[in-house]
Amino acid sequence: MKKLALALLFVVPLCSLLAQSKGTYSFLRNDVSARAAGLNGSFVSMTDDPNVLFYNPAALSTISGPRGSVGFFKHLLDANGGHLAYTQFIDGIGSVGGGITFLDYGSFTETDESMNTLGTFGATDIALVLGWGAHVDEFTSAGINAKVIYSSIAGIKSSALAIDLGALYQIPSENITIGASILNLGAQINSYLATKESLPLDFKIGITKRPEHLPVLLNLNFHKLNEAQDNFFQRFSSFSVGAEFLMSESVRLRLGYNNEQRKELKLGSSTGLAGISIGGGILINEYIVDYAFNSYGKIGGLHRISIGMKL
Repeated sequence: MKKLALALLFVVPLCSLLAQSKGTYSFLRNDVSARAAGLNGSFVSMTDDPNVLFYNPAALSTISGPRGSVGFFKHLLDANGGHLAYTQFIDGIGSVGGGITFLDYGSFTETDESMNTLGTFGATDIALVLGWGAHVDEFTSAGINAKVIYSSIAGIKSSALAIDLGALYQIPSENITIGASILNLGAQINSYLATKESLPLDFKIGITKRPEHLPVLLNLNFHKLNEAQDNFFQRFSSFSVGAEFLMSESVRLRLGYNNEQRKELKLGSSTGLAGISIGGGILINEYIVDYAFNSYGKIGGLHRISIGMKL
């Protein structure tokens, strides 16, 4: 218990900072792919991308063939993360997918109560996701994920089970897609301490619109709609917007803004570029290489790279 307490004393505040939320499994709020990060999380209503698995399982129904994605990102303070995803349509069943996302917080110095060095220890978070999505009718889709979550600090482990629920509604005549998802609905199985913690439950709603005659996808997402606020309108203060510019058949540029992130990362009277993201993608044969940079203002920034592929 002393070893665990010392580990939590140093690592939990760090994990909270890195993931920008509270709780043992706060890494689940991190964006997964470089494309999604370039849009600053405005991904609930996006389609035809294997990484919709992590945002809205209903959108799996928009993927017709085998698709894969692998990615890596450099977080703050020597923490590194990544993901792996695969999706495929199965006749008579619908679209299924599987993925894993992880965050390694690096190595820490282990000490006793007198601050004598005893060695080093690590901390890691991992989530395994299995999903299904299918058309309910011509315009509507539904989906569900099963999720196994694992966390380890200094050899002490915690785990949880959760599900994600999603819905997607497409209006082809208006080039509009509307999505909604409830993520991380579940509970801890094993906790670090005697008291079990809640999972980072997140109710999201998003809309994607491609204006007529304009080569751009415009996204607006509202996050954490389940969380209590002082008044009704504050429930919508956690929002993100993103734009994906289709420069050509093989080149895309992205820009995003996250309102809650910008407010939380304000230092003094300055926010700098906190909450702003930029990115892009290049299609090379059957592969697409995506990159994103998310600014945390004066604290620093995150770099992500992903490679998507048609299999």
